[in-house]
Amino acid sequence: MTLLILLLILVFFYKRIVITIQSGEAGVLYMRFFGGTVTDYVYPEGVNIIAPWDHMYIYNVRIQTKFHDFEVLTNRGLPIQLSLAIRFHPAYEMLSVLHQQVGPDYINTIIIPEIESILRKQIGHYNPEEIYINKDNFLTEIIMKALDELGQNFVKINDVVIRAISLPDSVKKAIEAKLVKEQQYQAYHFQLKIAEEEAKRKRIEAQGISNYHKIISETLNQKIMKWHGIQATLELSKSANAKVIVIGAGKNGLPIIGNIPLEQAIENGKK
Repeated sequence: MTLLILLLILVFFYKRIVITIQSGEAGVLYMRFFGGTVTDYVYPEGVNIIAPWDHMYIYNVRIQTKFHDFEVLTNRGLPIQLSLAIRFHPAYEMLSVLHQQVGPDYINTIIIPEIESILRKQIGHYNPEEIYINKDNFLTEIIMKALDELGQNFVKINDVVIRAISLPDSVKKAIEAKLVKEQQYQAYHFQLKIAEEEAKRKRIEAQGISNYHKIISETLNQKIMKWHGIQATLELSKSANAKVIVIGAGKNGLPIIGNIPLEQAIENGKK
């Protein structure tokens, strides 16, 4: 009879006595009559036997993602809507302390309020344009700061991603128009830079040509002209083509080839 009563009690309280913790979960035991929450042990996956008057709280210890949207104000008092994706999981070894001090709703109790607080405080120092274009990547720095602070509250935050930044339409259009103007100005400035470089190149080229002619004119003296005349006369005398060479009939005694003085022929050849 006693065995039957125990069997009936076991069947009736089976779900409260035999606790199965699934894969990716962990348990925290609350002992009603013997000290409350067990803080020095976290119950692992598998089957666990507990007293029917105690209670096992089961937590998901896998990496989870929480999507959250909230509104912040800029330094000019304009509202901005942020859409976040928060990836987190509870610290396994601190799970019992997390349960005792925070509770199962730790996501809404510590994670989201802490992230909102940090983002509101930091973003409040920036204007809408800086936030919209993420100037100097400051949003990443703010998120890293949030991760450091949240790491002290029994929860490990893997990442906080800002999925979207929504501005009032009037502000968004004004910022986009300004960005377009800035891009146009940069393109125009770039074209001016190219034109300046091309003008500089042409000045250098012109100066080089001028220097070349100056050097030629300074070095092309009478003795050199006569020497070139003699060389040209010798070469022409060897040619089978018909020609008329008048020796000494040109200026400064140089020969004439056809009806062109030799010095002019030399100058034409150089050109």
